[in-house]
Amino acid sequence: MNVSLIWWGLGIYIVIALVVAFLSRTGKQTNMGAYFLGDRKLGGFVSALSYSATTYSAFMLVGLAGLTYQGGIGALGFELIYLMGVSLIAFFGPRFWIAGKKYGYITPSEMIGDRYQSKAAAIAIAVSNCLFLIPYSAVQLAGVGYLLQGVSNQQISFSTGVIIAVVLAIFFAYIAGIRSVAWTDSLQSLFMIIGSIFVVLFLIREIGGLTGFFQQLENHHPEMLTVPGNGYFSFLSFIGLTIPWFFFSISNPQVSQRLFMPASLKSMRHMLLGFMIFGFVYTLVSIFWGYSAFLLEPGLDNPDLATPVVLTSTGVPPVLAVIVMIGIIAAAVSTIDSILLTVSSMFAKDVYGNIRQSATDQVQLQIGKWIIPVIALLAYLFAELQLDLIAVLSVASSAGLIVVVPTIIGTFFWKRGTAAAVLASTIIPGAVVLLLELLQAKPLGLASGLWGLILSAFLFITVSLFTKPPAEKANEFIGYINANLHLKK
Repeated sequence: MNVSLIWWGLGIYIVIALVVAFLSRTGKQTNMGAYFLGDRKLGGFVSALSYSATTYSAFMLVGLAGLTYQGGIGALGFELIYLMGVSLIAFFGPRFWIAGKKYGYITPSEMIGDRYQSKAAAIAIAVSNCLFLIPYSAVQLAGVGYLLQGVSNQQISFSTGVIIAVVLAIFFAYIAGIRSVAWTDSLQSLFMIIGSIFVVLFLIREIGGLTGFFQQLENHHPEMLTVPGNGYFSFLSFIGLTIPWFFFSISNPQVSQRLFMPASLKSMRHMLLGFMIFGFVYTLVSIFWGYSAFLLEPGLDNPDLATPVVLTSTGVPPVLAVIVMIGIIAAAVSTIDSILLTVSSMFAKDVYGNIRQSATDQVQLQIGKWIIPVIALLAYLFAELQLDLIAVLSVASSAGLIVVVPTIIGTFFWKRGTAAAVLASTIIPGAVVLLLELLQAKPLGLASGLWGLILSAFLFITVSLFTKPPAEKANEFIGYINANLHLKK
């Protein structure tokens, strides 16, 4: 791909995205709710596109395509289980939204701390989330680095791509907070889905049509159409990858925080429906990309370079390839700036705000803004390590976040849950997951995320049974939500 065309495409995208971001500014973002939640006034269409762009980041057209290239059809099952997990929003989404409206929560960890009447619980959840979200941010940065490096045939370095993504994410986060992120997300997701579909059509035509595409796989690489196929997706490895991904929509705070943002429950339903349609189409597109790269250039040392193989194929017009490349970069940037806002809001509200209880909302907002470049720098340094497959590293980050799932379920459904149980089920399993990831160990063949979830559930239930719950708050919180769910139906 012509390097000057790449730079021109990036330049045009940056100008358009910055214009959209500045146009999104309405009023002054002078408080935490306005800056980090868009005053809880996002409509269904913008919410759906923004949620899609934030969730389907570099992971999809770089990570999932690479995973398909590496292991075949098992990648489709892996991602479809994630889509099934999004159905959890049907149960938890309205509860998050009602609780946020009632109590004015800014972050999921603030909600947990209030529900269990424990500042220590809020701090523990926030610190744990921050710890595991930085590697996930780095995954997005690495996706941009690999992409630009691959499509430019090494003329644009990995580090250059990473720096571009960091700078863009910081700019979008600062311009108008989540409002600018949401509107630029909407633009980016349209780039992503439309451009990538056209690329699939061109690829299928080049490879010999849909029939020829599957005949080549069936005749020459039948193992890519079965599970475990070439052995990459063994049963235990498949379970280890999919379980953290199934709970992604409630365990990842940059996603669950968005459940506070829709203007109404009707907007939330539109968000969920739009995302499911977007996600299904985008999943199929990513799988086709991985297979196409495998047929065009088998034997890549790094499967995460499958997408550059696709975009530099002779069957894809250069201008279209640049548009899709920009869409992928935009998706990665969308996820990074969403994480920057979420992590900074948790640090300001749940860590600094609980340690310095005299800090006003305006002071917390300033702390949140100051911490954004610090988080971005940490993610940049992590990305430069260039660790492992992007898809696998994404799941490893989610494995650390999954330990909060029992606490979230207890928040809405179990009055017996206690603050001591939240602390035990967050800190101990989180440390175990971190240790297993550092040692690359799988006791009994089980991935770290499975051990984290099992241990977290056991500790949350056991410790709750032996400690005193905040009965008054539990009754009031769960009772209010259940009553309002009934009224909203």
